[in-house]
This record gives sequence, C-alpha cells and structure tokens, in this order.
Amino acid sequence: MPAILQGPALLDRFQALDGFLLEHQDLWRPRPFQYLHLPWETSYPELAQWLRQRTLEDAEAAHNHPEHLRAPAPFGELAARSGALSAVAEWPGQALPPLRQRLSVDVPGRKWQQIEAFAGRLHFTQATEHWLDWCSGKGHLGRRLLQPGQQLTCLEYDPALVTSGAQLSQHHGLPARHLHQDVLAADADRHLDARHTPVALHACGDLHVRLIQLASQQGCPQLAIAPCCYNRTRASHYQGLSTAAQASPLDLSLEDLALPMSETVTAGARVRRQRDTSMARRLAFDLLQRQVRGLDEYLPTPSLPSHWLDKPFADYCRDLAALKELSTVGQPDWPALEAAGWQRLAQVRNLELLRGLFRRPLELWLVLDRALFLQQQGYQVRLGTFCPAHLTPRNLLLLAER
Repeated sequence: MPAILQGPALLDRFQALDGFLLEHQDLWRPRPFQYLHLPWETSYPELAQWLRQRTLEDAEAAHNHPEHLRAPAPFGELAARSGALSAVAEWPGQALPPLRQRLSVDVPGRKWQQIEAFAGRLHFTQATEHWLDWCSGKGHLGRRLLQPGQQLTCLEYDPALVTSGAQLSQHHGLPARHLHQDVLAADADRHLDARHTPVALHACGDLHVRLIQLASQQGCPQLAIAPCCYNRTRASHYQGLSTAAQASPLDLSLEDLALPMSETVTAGARVRRQRDTSMARRLAFDLLQRQVRGLDEYLPTPSLPSHWLDKPFADYCRDLAALKELSTVGQPDWPALEAAGWQRLAQVRNLELLRGLFRRPLELWLVLDRALFLQQQGYQVRLGTFCPAHLTPRNLLLLAER
C-alpha cells in the first residue's frame, strides 16, 4: 500500500528516483517531436516498431495511463518500476464546515472541486490564526478556508483580480485583505510573518519556490503547497533547493522540466483538434525544412497565433519558411506533405508514451526536492495526494510544520 511520505522516507524515495531517472535519461530526454529517428530506437527496435504502427486514436487513449500498455520490452518493466517509485498515498479527507451561501458562484466546477479537496486535507496540529493565500487570484481558496476568529490575506499580481477578490470578500462580509503584490519582488517578505499559515494551490514554478524560501525565512509555523508548472522559472536550467538535489548529477533543462506538465485531462474536443492540427502542420514543415536546408536536424519554430491554422496548408508553410528566413521552398506535393505531417503526429504521440512513464517520477523528484529543503529548514514535512488525478494531475500536496 502507498504511504504518506515523511521523515527519512523523503530522502530514501528521492535517491531511488534520482537513480531511476539518471539510469534511463536516454529514454525520456529526447523529444520525439524533434527527431525522425530517436536515439533509443536502435537499442529497442521491436518496441519502436510497435509504437510507430499505432494510430493517433491509440495514442490518445493511452496518454494518461501509458503504464497499462502491453508493449514490447522494456516497456512493462519500466512501467512497473515507475509505478512503484511514484506511489504516494492520498491524504485522508476531513469534513469541512458547511459552505457559506454562494461562495462557489462564478468558480468553474473543476476548480471548485480542487479547492474543496485541497481545503479538506490540511491536517495541521496547530490551529490557524491567519491564512495567507499566495498567488490568490480572486481569493476563492482563502475564503473557503476562512473560519470565525481567523483572518485572511490574499496576495495577487493582477490588479483586476485583486479588485474583484476584494469586492467578493466584502460582499460576503469576511475579514480579508486583498493586496496587489509581485511575489517575486524584493519586498514580498513584508507580507509574511510568524502568524501566517501560507497556502498555495497551483502557484507556478518560481512563484511557489519563492513562497517556500520566504515562509521558512520568516518562521511561518506551517504551510501547504500543491506545486505546478516546474518549467516556469527564470533560470535556464533547474536550480536544486535541497542538498540532495544540488548533489545530484541530474541536470534538467526547461524542456525536461516541462515533461510532468505534458499530461492533460481537461482539453475539450475543439481544443484537442486545434492542438493536433497545429502539431501535424509543424511536423510537416519540419520535413520540408530538412529538405530545403539539406540538414537532417530539427529547426525550432516560434509559437504561432491560432489564426495561422485558418491559412491553406501551402501558405502556412511558405509563411513559416519566410519567418525562419529560409530560401524558396519550391513546389512540393502539398497534399502528400500534409498527410505525412499527420502520419508523423501519430508516430510522435505513440513514441511519447515511453516518455510518459517518466512524467510522475520526475515530478515527484522535483516535489521531494522542495520537501527536503523544508526539512532542512527545521520543518516536519509530509507528502501525499489531495485528490484523484482525473480532477488534476498536479495533485501532490506538501504539508510542513515547525
């Protein structure tokens, strides 16, 4: 049975994950989108061939749970190891006080479910006096946590959200302050002190790292963080927080840090269709640029506005070539090239299923780095999940108490 990770188990699991990720980095670092032939395919030709012959629909069906695939070796063995190393128990839920009337109005259903799940799993030994909702948006989480006798401070960068949140708190008659604050600015620490219990539900990258650093400096007695978007960082490579991560030979690029975020559960049919068309066209253009440049290597292209997908395929390719300052692309067989892009998309998506086995191990490695840092700062740290993955794949919750 999975357990809540705490005490020496945090470092033990981190080191086991570190070894697993280092040993198999030749399988998860190369991105299939950038290669016509992945380096690992030579070592595992049967697996590569099996994945390449599957359809786009096959890949979509297996995307969230690649570990269930009956694929050739070494897929099954890696899936079992990944599952064992990623196993973490879900925090037991506790009954929340009844919801104040209309508190959840205007909050999307899935987001409100996440707030309820997060709020229902804050097991602190010490009663909270003053909640600090970090990167709060309109402050929905903070208002759900706030109980009689407690206070709430919400910190948010977007002035419109600050204003809107303040109006909502005032409407409900709650003792809440909504402050406009860039939490990455040098003066952010003025809003934290030893009375506060900071909470952060899906603050991205540097934003939640900053909270961990400031809360420990300011002596906050307890905090709760569900991290998100590890690649949203100013540094070009990952900067380890804990002694263990700093000692690891694992050197993570921004592309590597995006791997845990590649699991999606919320995209609707229209968004998926748009995403697929965009990727299929980029993959077709990649075939074209290799031919035009006479170089068998990937050429990065910028993010393009969605209206580019309204262009005829030939115009899309010509305009993108002009954007990349390529010489004339000639007159290729445009329908055949477009079809080749869609065929490549099916192959790429299926080849990505192998990388998918390393999504959760890498995410857990990153969250454990945060846990070990807090442990070094004198906190007792516990790590579990606060909701099922279908509600949000970013479901890891760190609880730290002095």
